[in-house]
Amino acid sequence: MSASLRWCSQPTRGLHGALRIPGDKSISHRAIMLAALAEGVSSIDGFLEGEDTRATARAFSRMGVQIEAPSSARRVVHGVGLHGLKAADGPIDCGNAGTGMRLLTGLLAGQAFDSRLVGDASLSRRPMHRVIEPLARMGARISAADGGLPPLHIRGGCSLHGARHEPAVASAQVKSAILLAGLYAQGTTEVYEVQPTRDYTERMLEAFGWPIEFGSGWARLEDGHRLQATDVSVPADFSSAAFFLVAASIVPGSQLLLHAVGMNPRRTGLLGVLRLMGADIREENHRTQGGEPVADLRVRSAALHGVDVPESLVADMIDEFPVLFVAAAAADGTTRISGAPELRVKESDRLAMMARGLAALGVHIEEHADGAVIQGGRIAAGQVESAGDHRIAMAFCVAGLVAEGPVAIDDCSNVATSFPGFVDLANGCGFAIR
Repeated sequence: MSASLRWCSQPTRGLHGALRIPGDKSISHRAIMLAALAEGVSSIDGFLEGEDTRATARAFSRMGVQIEAPSSARRVVHGVGLHGLKAADGPIDCGNAGTGMRLLTGLLAGQAFDSRLVGDASLSRRPMHRVIEPLARMGARISAADGGLPPLHIRGGCSLHGARHEPAVASAQVKSAILLAGLYAQGTTEVYEVQPTRDYTERMLEAFGWPIEFGSGWARLEDGHRLQATDVSVPADFSSAAFFLVAASIVPGSQLLLHAVGMNPRRTGLLGVLRLMGADIREENHRTQGGEPVADLRVRSAALHGVDVPESLVADMIDEFPVLFVAAAAADGTTRISGAPELRVKESDRLAMMARGLAALGVHIEEHADGAVIQGGRIAAGQVESAGDHRIAMAFCVAGLVAEGPVAIDDCSNVATSFPGFVDLANGCGFAIR
């Protein structure tokens, strides 16, 4: 697929239908990893067929794990046990997957063999020092390019030891890398966070039978246990659902039903913010799926207004900020966002790219070091650049639905990393993307 792929999103009159969003990317990554290290055969249903998650599956295949794909969105993993991985025959390509690379770094730090992790141009600009530093405190030996950037070389045969960690930045990826290294470390591994982050790794370790204690903002595990194969049912990805939640909220006359969306409380901060803005989103049919809370979400169009986004919700919606910027641009009044410097080190500098793109569409926006101030009410037609960032590309598709004319979005090929089939699903409920 060409890196110069351009989409054009046009105004529409209403979104309708019942949708099944693809599986959660974060859970799909973790399910492959723990199933590979478990003893026995695990089945994963709802696996996200995205480029990022497929890259993680390929990594474990290259390390000797048999992974079958009997049908779309399903994987059968023949686990090799905690110490059964083998050295890959060359560098492991993580593609665009920051989650994959950071979690693999923790997991591979405890192996007997050397590993080298590489990524695409975007991933190669993302900092890894925040993972390298705590792992080094546990005894890992990891080298990186200048500035702590990929590629990473992870030395095998290191004797890891448990430690107490208090990361300066709230990051589920950092916490997860530490916990995965803790499976191979002697003693107790503990993580205490400045703000609670999503607990997917903790929940999944528990599902695979590893004793772990965790609560809001902390986790603790001991060495000396084994992972046992289990079947995982992956819920729909909340971050992917977010584009439809905002779209149906801002396009007049819309009503959508999104089935079986993951409702992990450390992931759904956007719901709280949209409701503060006046959104009409109802949760129905609450249940548990694969150890995770899920619900059907029914969203109807509503008149949104600007708000001051509570900093307490920032860590719980870090991936949803691009589409929140669009909601703010479509709302009446001023929205203020602060406490989100993490947006600068995602697949792109999302603060800079969203500010630049919205300004190109006539939106008055002030970019700050850790956020922005957005004056909503009008989105003009125009052309924007996604910088190869899948979430920015999809966010501007939503903006085009309520713009005064077409919005052209350049460099959209990376949407396949997290949401394959986005255009077909979106156009099927009333988007106008070509």
